Amino acid sequence: MYTAHPDRYAEMPYRRTGRSGLKLPALSLGLWHNFGPDRPVETQRAILRRAFDLGVTHFDLANNYGPPPGSAESALGEALKADFAPYRDELVISTKAGYLMWPGPYGEWGSRKYLLSSLDQSLSRMGLEYVDIFYSHRPDPKTPLEETMGALHTAVQQGKALYVGVSNYSAEQTREAARILAELGTPLLIHQPRYSMLDRRPEAGGLLDALDELQVGSIAYSPLEQGLLTGRYLNGIPEDSRAASDSPFLNSDAVTEELVGKLRALNEIAGSRGQSLAQLALAWVLRQGRVTSALVGASSPRQLEDSVAAIGNLDFGADELARIDKIVQG
Repeated sequence: MYTAHPDRYAEMPYRRTGRSGLKLPALSLGLWHNFGPDRPVETQRAILRRAFDLGVTHFDLANNYGPPPGSAESALGEALKADFAPYRDELVISTKAGYLMWPGPYGEWGSRKYLLSSLDQSLSRMGLEYVDIFYSHRPDPKTPLEETMGALHTAVQQGKALYVGVSNYSAEQTREAARILAELGTPLLIHQPRYSMLDRRPEAGGLLDALDELQVGSIAYSPLEQGLLTGRYLNGIPEDSRAASDSPFLNSDAVTEELVGKLRALNEIAGSRGQSLAQLALAWVLRQGRVTSALVGASSPRQLEDSVAAIGNLDFGADELARIDKIVQG
């Protein structure tokens, strides 16, 4: 029987999410990859246990995570039952709905029917009565935003979610979503954008500014840019890497000589800080406190430990930030 480490809260910083009372760990565990039936169950359980022992109290999912869709939620459900039942109130568990989950006209996007049906299915797979955060995973251009936000509000009213969030929404869409939710009486808690040293659209598009104005929290996904910022590509494309596997999220064409040169230069800055490239990338996302938490994946407990070690140095000098900007943007 798993017993959590008694000092699990000793090192991890926890940041208030917007103006809410909820705090999230600086690093959260995403179950996007590595939690399907193609991975050993014991490895999955070991990652979850190690995460919690290191103070990572937030496990982030979506209905379609796996593969196949739904399998990550099922895997977490089994782990909750086996290991974490005594610790449910110490965990923040989130899930999302928006991308394709089942066939037919009701299996994706942002309708009330899809969102609330999906949440019921997610709760069943995880064996939970509620999730802490329920997200609209992407905006639906053909469904009124009032309907999508109304469904999130209903989830809270039904006691099936404590908080609600959005993901992949623009700054303008986020402002409107926050306005609608405020009128309904269910505040927008958090936004989950893609954000990294190499992908700065939340800055350029004004999203981070909007979140600051709205006092809404943020949690960045892909802060390691699908593995590009882990140091695996400093010498080209490894045969066992994601880029070599024709992944829909990263292909070999993206790993150019120019990019490899930038990664090597960033790695030199990381070394001067006593960090790995991955730790530098995570620290950069978390700099200045504008991002509440950064989502990391892990294929092993050791990989997770390397990511969590980034919290040891989250401060940057102005010269370091300028050098990073010059490398990435130049």
